[in-house]
Amino acid sequence: MKRRHVAAATIGNALEFYDFLIYAYFSIQIGHAFFPAQSAYASLMLSLATFGAGFVTRPIGALVIGAYSDRVGRRPAMMLCFVLIGLSIVTMALIPPYAVIGVAAPILAVIARMVQGFSLGGEVGSNTAYLLEIAPEDKRGLVVSWQGASQMIAWMVGGCVGILLTTILPPGLLEAYGWRIAFLLGATVVPFGLWLRTNLPETRAGVVKSEPSRLRQARAHWRVLLIGLFGIGASTISTYVFAYSVTYAQATLHMPAQAGFVGETLGNALGIPAILLGGWLSDRYGRWGVNVFGNLLVVISTLPIFWWITVTRSDFALIAGVAFLGITTSIPWGSFYAGLAESLPSAIRGGGFGTVYSVAVAVFGGTTQLVVTWLIHLTGNALAPAWYVIAAGAIGQVALMLMVESAPVRQSFQERYRLNPI
Repeated sequence: MKRRHVAAATIGNALEFYDFLIYAYFSIQIGHAFFPAQSAYASLMLSLATFGAGFVTRPIGALVIGAYSDRVGRRPAMMLCFVLIGLSIVTMALIPPYAVIGVAAPILAVIARMVQGFSLGGEVGSNTAYLLEIAPEDKRGLVVSWQGASQMIAWMVGGCVGILLTTILPPGLLEAYGWRIAFLLGATVVPFGLWLRTNLPETRAGVVKSEPSRLRQARAHWRVLLIGLFGIGASTISTYVFAYSVTYAQATLHMPAQAGFVGETLGNALGIPAILLGGWLSDRYGRWGVNVFGNLLVVISTLPIFWWITVTRSDFALIAGVAFLGITTSIPWGSFYAGLAESLPSAIRGGGFGTVYSVAVAVFGGTTQLVVTWLIHLTGNALAPAWYVIAAGAIGQVALMLMVESAPVRQSFQERYRLNPI
């Protein structure tokens, strides 16, 4: 394992999530450009629905590209994903507004988001499998945690771009073309990423030929896949609610977008060492404890933080609260992803992990912002997002407690205990 191999594996994941976050940040401006409506609420809902369209194609990409990575290799699968995301992000930046090309604008936007979802579905499974397979046995949690850390880095960069654009551009120019600049900045990474992945070596476990074996192994590991579905679903809802903070601050709390950008960016910056710490701890002490107690911290801290933000409606509360929640949601990521990936055999690791992740994100993440917006509109209660996170976290807590320990350090301890009982 070399550092450039980890960088090459994670750069595609980072670009995928940068693209995802930029759309979430500028959903109001994108809605005005492509989905003009009689009310701001309707325009925002149409924009968020298009945002969710990419989640529909994630499971398809996970099945198709994930199976391709298991059958042909991790490297060619990750190359394909990077090309697709490059095309998607450039297309999104260059689509003319509705006022220029009419109904073709929203159609092209939906297609771009669906291509992005397809590539992201394949990227996550192939990427995670690659990182696990190149890592030393005693560092799997730490190495796999770079998959989540790359997301945080992308979100931090996206937040910095959002802060910069909202600071230097007046609202009119931000709505006219400022959000397009954010997409084009991400597109500049594509040539460098393709060069890195061209020189990426294949893993020894990255090619498995027997398709009947993959189907049998998927059936044999149904319990692991089901636990993974609910575990990822819970973390997805909490993460996407917090990623909604910029839109939430503007549309619900009537606060400036800049405070939301700062809080989100700070949370992502602090989340990078948090997720790496969680992965490192899971290598030393096991995955189960990091997963269970990390998720419990999210559940018990969400309501007090949201209450503080909604009561004070101050920039400080929004920034500090979102930053704290960003840290708490990050701690279990690397540990859980490593545990799920190493619980699956290499024959189904890319496709199995990617499919579970994509289905969970499509079902729970793709609807989160729509559901939260609808709940706030229906109840008039600004605390609705917190209750949604708590309900999802409680279900995820049960799933995480049922997950079998898979860390080599704990398995070695258990094996020694069985062989030499006291």
